[in-house]
Amino acid sequence: MKNDKMKLQYRVNEQIRSREVRIVGDDIEATVMPTHKALQLAEQKGLDLVEISPNAVPPVCRLIDYSKFLYQQKKRQKELKAKQVKIEVKEIRFGPQTDEHDYNFKLKHAKEFLSEGDKVKAYVFFRGRSILFKEQGEVLLLRFANDLEEYGKVEQMPVLEGKRMIIFIAPKKTDGNKKAEATTSKVEAEKQAPKPAKAAPKQKAPKEYTGPKIEGEDF
Repeated sequence: MKNDKMKLQYRVNEQIRSREVRIVGDDIEATVMPTHKALQLAEQKGLDLVEISPNAVPPVCRLIDYSKFLYQQKKRQKELKAKQVKIEVKEIRFGPQTDEHDYNFKLKHAKEFLSEGDKVKAYVFFRGRSILFKEQGEVLLLRFANDLEEYGKVEQMPVLEGKRMIIFIAPKKTDGNKKAEATTSKVEAEKQAPKPAKAAPKQKAPKEYTGPKIEGEDF
């Protein structure tokens, strides 16, 4: 399915409708030629004529192996996707009368979420007539954001949506950054670490004299 979508992005060979094209390639000097001649050249080389810049005048085409080209494009997209840091949104719910113990318990979890690179969506849920305490809920959320100042920054101030007052807090450092920093620190430490001294070369013991003993000499 993804390959089909990718194929539709490019015109190939006989799908190219313009009368002339500009040919580029690794071993080809950029030149403008009629499309039918470009198709003949591609056929001679056992390659495909692929339109890579349709809005140019004339359109720009490459002589390449189209199957290989699609494979490389798909591989590049996978690599880019793998490099993207996935940020999840973790929800934390409060009541307008949240006690101190419950507050500290949820604050601890929020710190963990933000440290791992996730966003936090904290909200106060007002049940029934407790909506009368919406100012109290706003104060609670602002206190929560203030206590998390070291770990995250407020992305959206408290907003009342129906029976919920919501605040969004984004991490100051993503998990990917933390890992990168740890790797950099390790490399720097290895660079700065003193190199072990080279062991002194072993000295050969003098050979013992085994010849005839001479009077008056001690060997």
